[in-house]
Amino acid sequence: MSGLRGRTVLVTRPSDQAEVLVRLLEARGATAIVAPAIDIRPVRSGALARALEELAAGRFAWVTLTSAATVDILAARVRPEDVRARLAVVGEGTAVALAAWVGRPADLMPRVFETEALAAAFPPGRGRVLCLRADIAPPGFEDALAAKGWTPTRVDAYRTVLARRLPPEARAALRGGRVDAITFTSASTVRGFVRASHGPPATDVAGRPRIVCIGPVTAREARASGLYASAVARPHTVEGLVEAVERSLRSRRTR
Repeated sequence: MSGLRGRTVLVTRPSDQAEVLVRLLEARGATAIVAPAIDIRPVRSGALARALEELAAGRFAWVTLTSAATVDILAARVRPEDVRARLAVVGEGTAVALAAWVGRPADLMPRVFETEALAAAFPPGRGRVLCLRADIAPPGFEDALAAKGWTPTRVDAYRTVLARRLPPEARAALRGGRVDAITFTSASTVRGFVRASHGPPATDVAGRPRIVCIGPVTAREARASGLYASAVARPHTVEGLVEAVERSLRSRRTR
């Protein structure tokens, strides 16, 4: 497919998570520039170590995984055979990473790939739920589980570090107005990009590139930062994000 031939798309995902998105964009003819707006760093804490020991001992009924990064953290610290709890994931990317590691599908995945939807889809019940989260993940998810009878234990599994500067290639393309679209896959990538671009609004950006977000939470963060999202992925997956980029740039071409 060549629906994005001649277009340049900025990818703000962390470097180690950008490969699939870059490959899909390039398959459609785009030039992808990787400009990580955040870095994901594992947490080393006593709370996480204790929680994972309890998980291996069978003391949790459920584990919730709200990103592929949480699967990576779990895989680095726990053997697949020690995860006997039921598994809930927020979306397809997390589900694929989980199945590749533990060898079985998730027990629960919401139809809408958002943390709020995962809480809404969770069944009522009793028992302990291990919630592996990012350090900057907002509160509320655990309260929603508690309202359904569960006893949630929130543990930070990784830290999200905002970028201070974007790579030189990305800065030059943005200043020169050569970027047609910027993709954001989380609210933190928006915040990292704005910080690295001397925003808000990002003052190192010329040419009014289209802002394309993976979901409504990310789009709200973009709007709050002065970046209006011209398209939101449906479904909220990397594949859906690429479709949204093409849809957004197609509408620009036909005006």
